[in-house]
Amino acid sequence: MKFHLVDRIELIEPGRRIVGSKSLSLAEEYLADHFPAFPVLPGVLMVEALVQTAAWLLRVEQDWSCSLIQLRAARNVRYGSFVVPGETLRTEAELVEVDGQMATFKARGTVGTDRQAVRGQLVLRSCNVADVCPAAAGADARIVATLKERFRLIGGPEALAAGAS
Repeated sequence: MKFHLVDRIELIEPGRRIVGSKSLSLAEEYLADHFPAFPVLPGVLMVEALVQTAAWLLRVEQDWSCSLIQLRAARNVRYGSFVVPGETLRTEAELVEVDGQMATFKARGTVGTDRQAVRGQLVLRSCNVADVCPAAAGADARIVATLKERFRLIGGPEALAAGAS
């Protein structure tokens, strides 16, 4: 099962930061099991939303050269507030450093008028399927094409244009 936890990219400042959002609906399947009487976005999925947001900035920064981005570390993660159905988690990631395949981000998620839901430092690793499994070398181009289409659907090109101006 794959969760897409960035519904919209609002702003991309290349090499610097990205802002995205995830609107939580009661229809999210994981809410049926995560406190059925009090459904909230699980903390691990808040962190995953930050990871997915940062990954979009890293893809742009690397000019789509890698098909896979993996979370290598989540440090100093702090939770502040629940995210309930009907609310939108606003995700922000600031690029701190890129060192070869590794990239470090400061990230945070807020709800409403800047109510902190989650924050932390993320370390992401970028690579290609062919790096992990040489027999699957042809998959990289297909994966990148699919990612570029998803990027278009969630407003990436418009957010990139807004951040560049």
